[in-house]
Amino acid sequence: MIAILRWLREMASRLFDKVDLPLLLALLCVMLISLVVLASASGENSRLVLSQAVRFGVGLGAMVLISRLPPAKLRLWTPLAFAGSLVLLAAVFVFGTGRSANLWLNLGVFYLQPGELLKLTVPMMLAWYLHSAVLPPRWKTLAVCAAIIGLPVALIIKQPDLGTGMLVAASGVFAVFLAGIAWWRIGLFAGLGLAALPAAWPFLLPHQRERLLTFVNPESDPLGTGWNIIQSKIAIGSGGFSGKGWGQGSQAHLDFLPEHTTDFIFSVLSEEWGWLGVVTLLALYLFIIGRCLWIASEAREGYARILAGALAMTFSVYVLVNGGMVAGLLPVVGVPMPLLSFGGTSAVSLLAGFGMVMSVRAHPKFMGT
Repeated sequence: MIAILRWLREMASRLFDKVDLPLLLALLCVMLISLVVLASASGENSRLVLSQAVRFGVGLGAMVLISRLPPAKLRLWTPLAFAGSLVLLAAVFVFGTGRSANLWLNLGVFYLQPGELLKLTVPMMLAWYLHSAVLPPRWKTLAVCAAIIGLPVALIIKQPDLGTGMLVAASGVFAVFLAGIAWWRIGLFAGLGLAALPAAWPFLLPHQRERLLTFVNPESDPLGTGWNIIQSKIAIGSGGFSGKGWGQGSQAHLDFLPEHTTDFIFSVLSEEWGWLGVVTLLALYLFIIGRCLWIASEAREGYARILAGALAMTFSVYVLVNGGMVAGLLPVVGVPMPLLSFGGTSAVSLLAGFGMVMSVRAHPKFMGT
């Protein structure tokens, strides 16, 4: 028996020797908080909680396996991964399924949302291309980067899934930013983007226009389009300093708060755990982002540095957009709170991305320390 335990310990040590322990512990804490809040938000639906726990397990397995791959091998497989994710994304238009939009592929055992995969493969592809390009990027290089970003983003928005499209675009923009693009070019693109916003209005779908108008004045239709954000703000404000307690949140349990296990689960956390719970979760998020950015800053190889930094900054956009959305500071765009909201493809893809960051840290050849 002792020999078996020693063997198991040795195997576990070999399996996890490439995992960044501080980052792993922070991720595990967020996932534990997610399961606790999800149990309350779902009305103690054990099947739902177990399903999410299994998805976390799959994601952690992917993270551990990917962390063992050196960045050079990830770089070698990048074009294939990018092409494969584009094929899956295109397949959604033929075989896709969903309630309000065809975003998922039914693979029998599970549902796959290809748009989530592009949050990984777009920065991977840009890091692959920029690794061998002349830096800082010039106009020709930027044109190729725009094509790499624009094609998948256009397909995702066409589904339509504006929230995922925005995150995929952000992941690509961050990769280009980390390649050292000149500040005057950043200012030029930012100015052109702001100037083009009014021109985008006619191309928005009716429900997307409603969301923007509701963001400006949610009280204009409190029982209709403004209901979600009004109830979310009530939940957040009623939590106070320490919250109402687990399972005592009236907004979720009396069905005032919509999508309380997915997009608005942060509101449930705020109501039941109050300011203390919110600060704890945000501190964990801040540590995760900071740890990933530190790993990126220490990387001495271009592909590894751009990829790790872009994934960290994309994760921060998840947090900012969902937090701003549920607090009424940003329009509702259907972006989940990372590793807190219920969801399979999102959780697995995020954890796989952290495996890539750990891969950079685990291989000294690619680090400056």
